[in-house]
Amino acid sequence: MKTRGVAILGSTGSIGTTALQVLERQQARFHVAALTAFTNASLLAEQVARYAPSFVGCVRAPGDAPQDWRTGERCLVDAATRDDVDIVINAVVGSAGLDATLAALEHGKRVALANKESLVMGGALVSAAATRGGGTLVPVDSEHSAILQCIGSRPIAEVRRLVLTASGGPFREWSRDQIDGASLADALRHPTWRMGRKITVDSATLVNKALEVIEAHFLFGIPYECIDVVVHPQSVVHSFVEFVDGSVLAQLGAPSMELPILYALTHPDRVSDTGVLPFDAVALSPLSFEAVRHDDFPALGLGLQAGRRGGAAPAVFNAANEQAVAIFLEGAIRFGDIAHAIQSALSRFGDAPSGTRDAILAADAQARRHVQELLSC
Repeated sequence: MKTRGVAILGSTGSIGTTALQVLERQQARFHVAALTAFTNASLLAEQVARYAPSFVGCVRAPGDAPQDWRTGERCLVDAATRDDVDIVINAVVGSAGLDATLAALEHGKRVALANKESLVMGGALVSAAATRGGGTLVPVDSEHSAILQCIGSRPIAEVRRLVLTASGGPFREWSRDQIDGASLADALRHPTWRMGRKITVDSATLVNKALEVIEAHFLFGIPYECIDVVVHPQSVVHSFVEFVDGSVLAQLGAPSMELPILYALTHPDRVSDTGVLPFDAVALSPLSFEAVRHDDFPALGLGLQAGRRGGAAPAVFNAANEQAVAIFLEGAIRFGDIAHAIQSALSRFGDAPSGTRDAILAADAQARRHVQELLSC
């Protein structure tokens, strides 16, 4: 049986390294055709030695990259559009993943999407690229994978509501004053998931959940008013789908990204030799659910408003957050300053021109400059 070639964009991050573990168990079905990373050239070199891809790209470390490695952000698009690549796992963090998503879809590839920013920034552009090129989009995020599995082959017209679950992050039981003054170490102490630093901070602010709501809107064509968020500290129920007759389906599993990654590779088929441990309902109990404390986590509401506003607003929301989080990770601002910076950028640039890639990227750049200047004062 001919194996399918897989490109992993962001192979040294948490999703990328997990994807390689999944692929190692599925060598009869898939092979690693291309690897790219932004940083950690030494880990990338180890991956190259182990998996022998035909293409390697190191985006941000040209000084450390061997002569036969492509360097610069263009290597993401080059990897995603190769003839020997059938599936692109886009695990790049942030807006840098947009061009690779568009290019892969235009070349008829399956995109296993972990880069939610692609849809947040350019949902309409992504849909148009898939239509033009015949590519397909399959979500990797555990919440969207759960929704996809619950809906199955049923028509979207039968769906009444989506309910995305959120762990609540490390500050679920903290007061607003405590949250605003939280340290970087506090924000990086996620109770259930092990992720990269930027995504971990997004989980602490609940920005990640706002991005996921916008992503769900574009992935499934569900209106924003029919997408809810509920806090589920155990991270076992990954999402709910409520149908028009009142039936509710949920997808459950231990908090691990292995199964969502595997399903994105094999969808709509399932395979048995996964290495995933059997589900133990007793060991994972009890399960609890709580309402979101919107007043204490204002960034979530700002993201939901940006999604409903449409146009450039989601891209501005995402860019402002990325820039603010980068500054927070440097230790230069308080945790509460992140939401303040997002609100300021949306007030200035939320109605910026949109509709083309260049317009979206211009709004992105304006938001980043604004936040940089705002937080440097």
